[in-house]
Order: sequence, then structure tokens, then C-alpha cells
Amino acid sequence: MLPASIQITGELLSAAEVRDICESLKEDGLRLLSVRGCQLSDRDFGRVCRGVAESPCLAQLNLNLGVVSGLSRTRHLADALRTNRSLQTLFLHGSPLMDAGLVTLNVALSSHPTLVCLDLGDCMLGDEALGLICGMLPPDGAKSGLRELTLSANPGISSKAWARLAIAVAHSSQLRVLNLDYNSLGDRIAGMLAVAVASSRSLEVLDLEGTGLTNQSAQVFLDMVENYPTCLKVLLLGENDISPELQQQICDLLSEGEDDDNRESTATERGPASSCALPPIRDKYQPIRDKYQPLSWLPHSNSAPQMVLLTSGLGESLLAETEM
Repeated sequence: MLPASIQITGELLSAAEVRDICESLKEDGLRLLSVRGCQLSDRDFGRVCRGVAESPCLAQLNLNLGVVSGLSRTRHLADALRTNRSLQTLFLHGSPLMDAGLVTLNVALSSHPTLVCLDLGDCMLGDEALGLICGMLPPDGAKSGLRELTLSANPGISSKAWARLAIAVAHSSQLRVLNLDYNSLGDRIAGMLAVAVASSRSLEVLDLEGTGLTNQSAQVFLDMVENYPTCLKVLLLGENDISPELQQQICDLLSEGEDDDNRESTATERGPASSCALPPIRDKYQPIRDKYQPLSWLPHSNSAPQMVLLTSGLGESLLAETEM
């Protein structure tokens, strides 16, 4: 019986192991492939990408921590995505893509028929790349787009580009989870994001941990959740210059809103659990500030009680990431 998942972390992959992976990809049954932080030759990476292209049911692909280490590998991945028709979740966290890599991947990502979850954290992206990403969040009434987007630790993006993302988020009818932690956003961009959250009819999770915010931003978010209806259920504000009291007030108000939603769901539904349940899916990494060092990353500790990472709740269509 073929495995439903293959998960390997931080190993040097032999040609035989790559061959086994490719054979599993070509058969019906492999749903999750993770080679997070693994080393393999360019030739073997191309073989894996051809297997991804041919896979009939692969739902999640994890290439985090430097596996996509250059433009030639980015081209191989783009070719695979253009052919693949099953992938729903793609992790590229910690890949030195830069703007040129995103340009190479853009058409394949934007036109993929089933991709709904994308992690581009710490990919050394700039304004050009973020402009392309905004195109993956089409406005209401347009084509379907991403439901979960991670852009953590991309310090090369300017305030102007972040403002453009806020506009795209406000008009997106699909996006449910947005992770912007460890970017230099500041209070000005946070205010724009608060307006975007208030306008959005879908965004449920916003991660702004370590983004240079102060009590000014927190007060804006507090006013929003206290006085205006919103879909937001989780707002992460840790590692900012924000008082614990303000953070707790916001967390309590969001919890009250979620409790109300749960009571309404219980009263109206007599069947499977609501699709609003958001099981964990992504690792959260300690950001690398100075230069790209893929094998030195550590899972980031979430010690505060409200620091819960959630995914877009697509049930079986998105597979939980289980490795650490």
C-alpha cells in the first residue's frame, strides 16, 4: 500500500530515495510531500518536480528552508505547477526567491486551479513580488484566489507596497488567513490593515507579531473589534510595544465574538462541525535577520495564550503540517 505522506527533514537525499519519492508521486495515493530543509542535487530536484507535475492527487508540497535554492530550481518548480492540477498548499518559507523568482513563478501560481494556501515567508521578496502577490487576491466577483497567505520576514518590502496589499485584502472575497509577522510595518500600515480587516468579509486570522507596532495600533484594532462587525477571530500582536492590557482586551473581545458565532452555529446546525474550525497547519519560524541561513531556523515559541496559529479550515483539502 502506498504512503499517504512522505515527510523528511534536513537530510541529504540519495538518488535511491529520490527515485522512491518520484515513484510514489506518479501513483494515486500520495497526498503530502515534505522535504523540508533537505539537500539534493539539481538533477534530482528536477526529477522530483516532474513527479509533482505528474501527481494525480498531491495536495500539499513543503519545500521550506532552502530547497528551492536558485533560479534554475524555481523554473523547474514553475514548470511542475503549470502541469499539476491537484496541489492546494505550497510551502516555500525560507527560500531565496527574491523578486526574480516570484516573477518566474507568478503565472504558474496565479493560474493554478486548486492552489489556495501559499507560504512565501522569508523569501527575500521586494515590491515587485508583492505587486504580483496582490494579483493572487482577486476582488469580489472575480476568479477564486488564495485563502491563506504567509509573507513573514520579508524586510525588503516598502510601506508603499504594504499599503497596496492592504487594499487587495480589503477587496478579496477569499482570503481567510494572513501572516505578516516580522516585517517592519509600523503603526501607519497597521492602521491601513485595520481598515482592510473591517472591510473584509472573509479574513479570520491576522498575524502582526513583531511588526513594530505600538499602543496606537492596538487602540485602533480595539476600537474596530469593539464597535464594528468583523469576521476576524484571531489577531496576533505579540513582540510589539503594546501593553499586555490592550492585547488582552482585544483577545477577550474576539473570543466573545467567536463564542457568539459558535452558539449561533449550534442552534442552526445539526450535523458535521462548522467549517470555521481552523486546525493548525504551518510552522512558525524564528526569523533570520542578517542573512539567509536555512539550516539554523528553529520553531518559534508561542507562549502567550492567544498566540494560536490557525489555518484556513478547508477540512481534508488542506493537510496539517506535522513535522517540527
